[in-house]
Amino acid sequence: MKFGRFLVAASALASILLSTGCATIVHSGPRSIPVASTPTGATVTIYDRDGQQVSKQTTPFTAVLRTKYGYFKGQDYKLVFELPGYQKTEVQLNSELSAWYLGNIVFGGLIGMLIVDPLTGAMFNLSPEKIEQSLPADQKTAVLSGQAILVVMKDQATAGELAAMQPVK
Repeated sequence: MKFGRFLVAASALASILLSTGCATIVHSGPRSIPVASTPTGATVTIYDRDGQQVSKQTTPFTAVLRTKYGYFKGQDYKLVFELPGYQKTEVQLNSELSAWYLGNIVFGGLIGMLIVDPLTGAMFNLSPEKIEQSLPADQKTAVLSGQAILVVMKDQATAGELAAMQPVK
């Protein structure tokens, strides 16, 4: 009688292990990517690999993004940072094979490796795992704040610019 219970328990455990993927167990779903900018308050528009907008938020925030594009294909993203007075900046977020996917060799078997993890997209991670983007000031803001100088040829300057010019020594 005890052997029968053991056999049932062992069969149930084997079924569970064979019907799941290692990366699916560890990751299970979309990834949370913290997104910040210096200075804060930038509008970030996130586009998927097809160029479709998937999110638009203001820094700082945490983006929750899917890793799956298709069967055995990871999703990539482009993040566009915009803030008045600063240059528009882009950051690429790429899918990479998760090391946990290789755990299927030991735990998940072929079902996990060929079906479960590829179908859920858990076989992929997104890189980088955290985005902290510095936004460079645009030319006008940099000049007005004293962070940069503007060099203009005298014969190309307007009357107002000529009046405001200061000689460089």
